[in-house]
Amino acid sequence: MSNRKGAIVTQSLLRLGAIAGPIYVFVVVGQVLTRDGFDITRHPVSVLANGPFGWIQVLNFLVVGTFVTLAGLGLRQAMKSGPGHVWGPMLVTAFGIGLIGSGVFPADPFDGFPPGTPAGNAADISTSGILHFAFGGIAFVSLSAACLVFSRRYSHLLNRGMAIFSAATGVLYLVAFVSVAASEGAMWANLALTAAVLLGWIWLTLLTSATDVQLSSLGERNVSPATGAP
Repeated sequence: MSNRKGAIVTQSLLRLGAIAGPIYVFVVVGQVLTRDGFDITRHPVSVLANGPFGWIQVLNFLVVGTFVTLAGLGLRQAMKSGPGHVWGPMLVTAFGIGLIGSGVFPADPFDGFPPGTPAGNAADISTSGILHFAFGGIAFVSLSAACLVFSRRYSHLLNRGMAIFSAATGVLYLVAFVSVAASEGAMWANLALTAAVLLGWIWLTLLTSATDVQLSSLGERNVSPATGAP
């Protein structure tokens, strides 16, 4: 494969990462607005994988997770040197794998959703529910770590805006995830998690889009992360 063809493949992978977040958010918002019994202040998005239309969220996890995994490979191809050029893309790929696993193993019904489910926390957690939480943990920790790795890389590139944004996203993402578990799904924690997830998708879209733009501008030369700020 020529360098030019390789660059085209790399850019295609990066663009999958750029559209992954918008697709995920669009599909989730559509379900939040239309699924009977779902309350974003009480229910984690993962429980949308239950009920007659649960396949929509399962497919959302699988498709978007695949896009993110491939985007991680694209980032690795685009970044040849510098701080985090190995671990950053690897962690993005791990985030994608966590999303795929979250789709393969759906969360259990929870607190009245889907309709007919008893209110409150379930007495028992299924094997699928345990594995869903495990893969979800992989996804959250991986993206948080990726943000921090790229924050260091952007600092090295003297891109203060993206360095700060990356660090803030990584910290808030992990804190929100831990808060939901620690508070047993308190309303404030669910809303904080929703905001953190949205922030994480914005970060990934910026990262992959900026890297794609820089790869285009440099042609066949090796690239580092783009220096555009949020």
